[in-house]
Amino acid sequence: MTYHPTAISDDLNNLPKLPLWVTSGRAETFETVAFRSGAALTVLDQLITDLTNHVPVKLLANKLALSAATATSKLEGRLAREADIRDAYHLTPPGEARGPDGDILAFWRGAVRLRPGGTGEIVDLVGVDFVSEVGVWLDAGLERTRTHGPLAGCVAVLRAVLETDDRAERVACLLSDIVLARALNWTSVLPVSARRLTKAALRDLVADGQGAELAVQVRVLESIEETIRVARDLARRAEALRGVAPKLRAKGSDAAVALFLSEDAVAPSTMLSPRIRGTTIPMTDRAARRFCDRLVELGVAQELTGRSTFRLYGIAP
Repeated sequence: MTYHPTAISDDLNNLPKLPLWVTSGRAETFETVAFRSGAALTVLDQLITDLTNHVPVKLLANKLALSAATATSKLEGRLAREADIRDAYHLTPPGEARGPDGDILAFWRGAVRLRPGGTGEIVDLVGVDFVSEVGVWLDAGLERTRTHGPLAGCVAVLRAVLETDDRAERVACLLSDIVLARALNWTSVLPVSARRLTKAALRDLVADGQGAELAVQVRVLESIEETIRVARDLARRAEALRGVAPKLRAKGSDAAVALFLSEDAVAPSTMLSPRIRGTTIPMTDRAARRFCDRLVELGVAQELTGRSTFRLYGIAP
C-alpha cells in the first residue's frame, strides 16, 4: 500500500517566489535584466538563508552540482547523460578511477563544499595551471559586480577565464558561481552559472560578438530563476519526507532520513551500510535496502536507476 503524504503546509505555500512581472516575457535589455536579476537573487537569497523556509540547502547544492556536471560535460564536448554521470560517481568502488564522467561530478561536488572566500581552497580545486590568475579573475569579477551588478560580474569572469584558455569551461563557470556567492555573502557556492550556457554563447562572448554579453547574462538569469523553482520544490518534497519519518521504525532512521535530505542519490550498500554515512550508527545491507524500499512504499523516495542491482535512491518528486 502506498502512503499518501498530508497536504503541504501553509508555510510551504507562503515560500518566497518570483513575482509574475519577473517571469513574464519581454524584450531584454541590460536594464531589464539587471532589474529582473535583482528580484530573482533576492528571492533565492531568502529561500536559502532563512531557515524558517526549510529548504534542504545541502540537497539543493548537490542536485545543482549534478546539473552543472551535465552542462559542463556538454560544453566540453562529451555529451554525457545526467544518469551516466551520477552512476559513474556513486557506483564506482572506492579506490578505483571514476573516469571523466565521475570526475566532473566530483569537481562540482567539491565546488559546493568550498568556502567562497577561501582562495587557497579554490586553487586546489581548479588546479595549478591557474594558480596565479584565480585571485585576479575573482577580483575583476567582483569589481564589475560593484559597478554593474552580479550578472555582469559573472560574465566578466567567464570571459576572462576563457580568453586565457577556451577549454576551461568548468573553471570559468565555477569562478562565476564564486563571484555570485561573494556578492551575496553566501557561506557556500551554488552551481547556477553553467546550467543554461552553450558553447556557441561562450564562443561569442570571447569573440566580443554583438549582443553576446547580454545573451550570457540572460542565460544565467534563467538558471537562477530555475534554481528558485527547484528550491521551492525540494522544500515541498522534504516536508513530505519529514512527515513520514515517525512511521519509520528502523534503527538509525532519523540519521538515514537526514542523509536523504542532503544527498540527491543514496546508495544503500555504501552510504547506509555498514554504517550510516557521517555517523557511527550501524545498519546491515539488508536493513538498508529495506529502509529505502519502505521510503518508496511511502511515496517519499524513488529508485533512480531502473536496475534490480546497484540501485540508487533519491527523494521523490
